[in-house]
Amino acid sequence: MSAAASGQRAHRRAEALAGTLPPLLVQAERVAATVAQGVHGRRRIGMGESFWQFRHYQPGDATQRIDWRQTGKSQGVFVREFEWEASQSIWLWRDASPSMTYQSSRELPLKRERAELLLLALAALLGRGGERVALLGGEGLPATGRVNLARIADALDRGHVGKGQSLPPAVPIPRHAELVLIGDFLSPLDEIDRALAGHAGRGVRGHLLQVLDPAEQTLPFAGRVRFSGLEGEQEELVPRVESIRAAYVERLEAHQAGLAALTRAAGWTMATHRTDRPPQTALLALYAALTQGGPGGPARGPARG
Repeated sequence: MSAAASGQRAHRRAEALAGTLPPLLVQAERVAATVAQGVHGRRRIGMGESFWQFRHYQPGDATQRIDWRQTGKSQGVFVREFEWEASQSIWLWRDASPSMTYQSSRELPLKRERAELLLLALAALLGRGGERVALLGGEGLPATGRVNLARIADALDRGHVGKGQSLPPAVPIPRHAELVLIGDFLSPLDEIDRALAGHAGRGVRGHLLQVLDPAEQTLPFAGRVRFSGLEGEQEELVPRVESIRAAYVERLEAHQAGLAALTRAAGWTMATHRTDRPPQTALLALYAALTQGGPGGPARGPARG
């Protein structure tokens, strides 16, 4: 099969995937459309022509970009990717650990549902401006367009990417790329620090969005309550929750302050979002973080949304 025929076949498969829109993707596009009315495009760093790497041909790539010499040496079809293209990629990750399946009320979404909605909505919003995005730890390379968005939605729907992971994997991404991490970030601070250090050390600019259920922030329960952990923790019976509320809130605030310090030290940004608040607010904060400044740009403390 010729390279052109192979590319056309892959494109048809991708178009078929894009035609089956999961409900989450429909909702994400609505959220993105609402926010898109009030935002402007991102500033880009200068474009260089330095060769970065070969990568597999993807639907939407121009056939003129195919490197026939590299293609002839292997089974697949390859194109040349330049440094500016790799640098402008945006990688997205969401926490898929058991703790993200928490909701304090049936009227609220699971934390994981909100995280995936925000990830998809951000991908849709960035795609409107021609940005190239991909899932960290996923199989696809950074790309733009509706086909890529449908591919990301399908990967999230299947639940295979990052299953059970509470922190992002140490997958190398290009220097000066950007990374958006969405999760509850309730792991010990030293573990979070190690997870971020590898990416920050490569010059990757990052943005954290901590997603919490409102009950995790305020501990509103009263009286005798039995708490069950979602990640294998031992059950604990608290005779009077009111008696520990102040200490609990203080400990959570200390953890968030430590998390903010880690991100500031890395030159990254951080924001928090509660699942009882509109997703548009958090999406706008994420997009603003991506828009303001480039590599080495200003670091900010935690925002609320």
